[in-house]
Amino acid sequence: MTTPADTLTITRPDDWHLHVRDGAALEAVLPHSARQFGRALIMPNLRPPVTTAQQALDYRARILEALPAGSAFQPVMSLYLTDKLPPDEIERAAAAGVRALKLYPAGATTNSDAGVTDIKKTYATLEAMQKHGLLLLVHGEVTDPAVDLFDREAVFIDRVMIPLRRDFPELKVVFEHLTTKEGAHYVRDANRFTAATITAHHLLYNRNAIFTGGIRPHYYCLPVLKRETHRVALVEAATSGSDRFFLGTDSAPHPAALKEHALGCAGCYTALTAIELYAEAFDNAGALDKLEGFASFHGPDFYGLPRNTDSVTLRRESWTVPETVPYGDATLKPLRGGETVAWRLA
Repeated sequence: MTTPADTLTITRPDDWHLHVRDGAALEAVLPHSARQFGRALIMPNLRPPVTTAQQALDYRARILEALPAGSAFQPVMSLYLTDKLPPDEIERAAAAGVRALKLYPAGATTNSDAGVTDIKKTYATLEAMQKHGLLLLVHGEVTDPAVDLFDREAVFIDRVMIPLRRDFPELKVVFEHLTTKEGAHYVRDANRFTAATITAHHLLYNRNAIFTGGIRPHYYCLPVLKRETHRVALVEAATSGSDRFFLGTDSAPHPAALKEHALGCAGCYTALTAIELYAEAFDNAGALDKLEGFASFHGPDFYGLPRNTDSVTLRRESWTVPETVPYGDATLKPLRGGETVAWRLA
């Protein structure tokens, strides 16, 4: 890593939590990630969800076909864990190069209606994953309507994570898109088989961002932004140098009209400016020297993959993010659209 006053060169980063959709939407958003990341862990929550090794291979082929000419970007594939996903599919998945399965509690977020209703129903599959070395990626929220929306991550730790870690101590688990102090401290203190991703928007914003000057739907995501005390804890975790924490954007594209709908979709689109937003967050914390580990090293190390060998350079340069970008037949509004970002990818 080199850090002259107004430039930052780091090993090319990876994105360990990315939504790219399919079809025309995929073609619209994929170049934004491919320009900055070497790899991305692709989320499987399509309709229908990606639940077999063959479906993952077919999806990967569509992603590679949609890449800009000359791009070396590599998708890392995952399957969607369901109550009925058979254990013998895990061996096929491992043979096909699938790296992980995603646990969506049923009803927790976008396209999660096929998700897990009771984690114990998946125990035979989790046993096969532990045997074959596939990772479990968890959307860490309970969906119990009696639990306050802002408490769902903390309750998930007690109800799901602690029993899961006891029952499968050597299953690698990634607690995705952490949003709370409780989550950050849990991962910090867990064993070496537990890690977490943190998004740029959860590092930069607290829940006030959703309501400043009116309801701002493009800052609405799940898990939702939390209090400032939680944002501060996430920044402390991300900039700590701990290899338990690494980059995962959870960039989630939705047509602007559906984000601004009476029942607006959850998800922030950050792929257009992802590494610039992370650089701003680390710069704000006075921790630019920790960005390379978080963005480029900790993720591949945890996944057992080689680090990238090329680099990217960022300049300290204020520029205005486009208000909208094309999204198939619709338009997409990136986070901070029409506003400035302090760093720019060279």
